[in-house]
Amino acid sequence: MLPGGLVSGGGGRGGGLCLLRWLGLRLWSRRGTLVFALLWFGSWLFLNGLVLVHRSILSDYCTDDKSKRILQRLCLEFGKGSVTGDMCEDLCVLGLVEYKRCLYYENGKKVIEARWRGNPVILKSKLENFSSYEPLGILDYQDTAEELSPLDVVFYATLEVRNSLGLAEDDEDEDGGGGGGSNSSLARLWGKKLKNRDKSYSRAELASLWSLLQQEEYTFLRVLQDLSTHVAKVLGSCGHFYAVEYLSAGHAWDQNIFSLEEVAGSGPRGRWTTREMVHRIALSFLDMVWHFDNDFTHKLHLCDIKPENFAIRKDLTVVAIDVDMAFFEPKMRDILDQNCSSDDDCNFFDCSSRCNLNKRRCSPRRRNSNLQVICEKIFRPWFSPTLLGAKAGLPLQVELQRAVQECSETEGGVEDRQEDGAGGGGETAQDGGVHQRLHNILTRLVKEGGASGEGGGAWEGKGHVHTALNF
Repeated sequence: MLPGGLVSGGGGRGGGLCLLRWLGLRLWSRRGTLVFALLWFGSWLFLNGLVLVHRSILSDYCTDDKSKRILQRLCLEFGKGSVTGDMCEDLCVLGLVEYKRCLYYENGKKVIEARWRGNPVILKSKLENFSSYEPLGILDYQDTAEELSPLDVVFYATLEVRNSLGLAEDDEDEDGGGGGGSNSSLARLWGKKLKNRDKSYSRAELASLWSLLQQEEYTFLRVLQDLSTHVAKVLGSCGHFYAVEYLSAGHAWDQNIFSLEEVAGSGPRGRWTTREMVHRIALSFLDMVWHFDNDFTHKLHLCDIKPENFAIRKDLTVVAIDVDMAFFEPKMRDILDQNCSSDDDCNFFDCSSRCNLNKRRCSPRRRNSNLQVICEKIFRPWFSPTLLGAKAGLPLQVELQRAVQECSETEGGVEDRQEDGAGGGGETAQDGGVHQRLHNILTRLVKEGGASGEGGGAWEGKGHVHTALNF
């Protein structure tokens, strides 16, 4: 019997009152009411927290249904005339783009595997929806948008490319800075491609181009694919999605990093042993490093070097497939130029500089180099005595292991060269010497293997050409 003549009932209410009685409280007491309210509020927070976490996890969870809906929305935009591209008709009308699977959603980036006209491709977009990208402001004015000439498009696109790649106009016009780079202006090269037509561009073309130019990786790959065999090829686009060639990416858990079985069974390559292929791939890594250090107006820095960010073509050419963390020298300097209290504060992933303790400021010049990081994270596991087994004691293998060790411990990138008065741009003399030594050893190992044919050729696409403002 409770005060007031109320009899406690069974079930949940009686259990709750028993719990309160066990706690030595009264339901109508102030203390009991406060505890009850806190318990209820805590339960509400807990349940809502679970729902929020569940939704946030599922929002970027890679599912086939969600990926297909994303492509369906893209085709709706194409049907309304809002977007266009050289892949749109094949994707949305002719059914020549076959969805295979979702690879991952990472930090907003959508990556999907598909087959386009029978060839495997990777579809990418930095954001899920076309409407998520900033529109080209001039398209808000109907008459002005229709009167845009190809040269106007070149102007706007060039500004966006420069901004994306971190290249100021003055930087691009410099003759020095990159070891005699073959391209006087990356953005200008893009501009030449855009104006290779007489008629003006449609609103859908301009809107689609603008959404692509807001994706740093697209801009980077699209510009450099005409200058380098060591970046993935952009094959086409539709709206804000673009297609790149499908390549065999590396894996940290694979002792050879790449799946060599996929390239070992056709033509003369079938005679290559695993170690011969590894040596050829290592030579392609060295070629890529030299190319990125010396063949552009500005040195190209790779700040996220790991097996998953590289792939190989069937001719064993090494290709950078994830370039979100690749920066030309001007942008690299801006990134490194930060406040600091020690050298640890001057590390930006795989790119590092030194802290000037007097100024409490990181040096804008990178301390290490692409070559050093590749030696440390790629070559050392490859050429370790554990993996080489009985061959580890052979004279040439011992020489290779020593060269890799020296390479991975070599520091002093641009900063030391400037202090020594050797000018800006390419590698240090020490880097160049280690690079040449590694190249000579690996070349001798390849010749000893007796393999025929030359690796490192360019990928040859057939049946479709990704043209200028077929973006």
